[in-house]
Amino acid sequence: MSKLTAHSTIKLNNGTSIPIVGFGTWKITPGPSVHKAVEHALAAGYRHFDTARIYLNEKSVGKALKESGIPRKDLFVTTKLWNHDQGYDSAKKAFDKSLKRLGMEYVDLYLLHWPVPEKRLESWKALIEIYKSGRAKAIGVSNFTEEQLAELLEHTDVVPAVNQVEFHPYLNQKLLLDYCREHNIVLTAYSPLAHGRRMQDGTLLSIAAKHAKTEAQVMLRWNLQLGNVIIPKSTDEVRINENIDLFDFELDKEDMEQIENLNENFRTCWDPTGM
Repeated sequence: MSKLTAHSTIKLNNGTSIPIVGFGTWKITPGPSVHKAVEHALAAGYRHFDTARIYLNEKSVGKALKESGIPRKDLFVTTKLWNHDQGYDSAKKAFDKSLKRLGMEYVDLYLLHWPVPEKRLESWKALIEIYKSGRAKAIGVSNFTEEQLAELLEHTDVVPAVNQVEFHPYLNQKLLLDYCREHNIVLTAYSPLAHGRRMQDGTLLSIAAKHAKTEAQVMLRWNLQLGNVIIPKSTDEVRINENIDLFDFELDKEDMEQIENLNENFRTCWDPTGM
């Protein structure tokens, strides 16, 4: 594996490059809270920012990025189509509104937020049209299982570039990761720290002490070494810095195996199985 850095990217299946560490904005209140968090993240070195229509903070994220003075071409911005907006025509209208709120001419990645039954295939057709227009540099999905991905691939020639799902040592979705790898779909891990609900695990504590890092940094580094993209979220400046300070150590084979064995199919968010 080549040496990872804070500026490392992964090439998506359409040639677009995505930074391996992004900044998540779920549940960060629109306005000053988002603005300050984005400022801290930019100062720490993040250039990949993840938002969504349902987060209600697209406008604040876009404003903070614009006011940073960093050229748009140096940023990677993801947003998502919410469930109530799914369907061919409504998806295209919703995308236009997201772009307007962001104050941008394009996004780098646009995702179906959830695999809404009876609408996801029509929504995907709309995303393909958006992609072909150049206003989304890449398109993908979020919260799709292997079965839902297989259904989508049966009906399209455009393979999603990304599948963004909950993924951490306690929800190690190995079969899903293998499926994504097989079809050249990059897995992006949201909630990669399991919302801190397993942070005091003895195995994590031991590995963290071994590398003089925190348990959170060990969890994030594990995800990166699997070849995934991560989008940790925090509004605390210290933790924002900590979550990208992952490149002065490397987990060895034994560390990786020990962490893989922590899996207990523990979800902190909704389960898309059966949708």
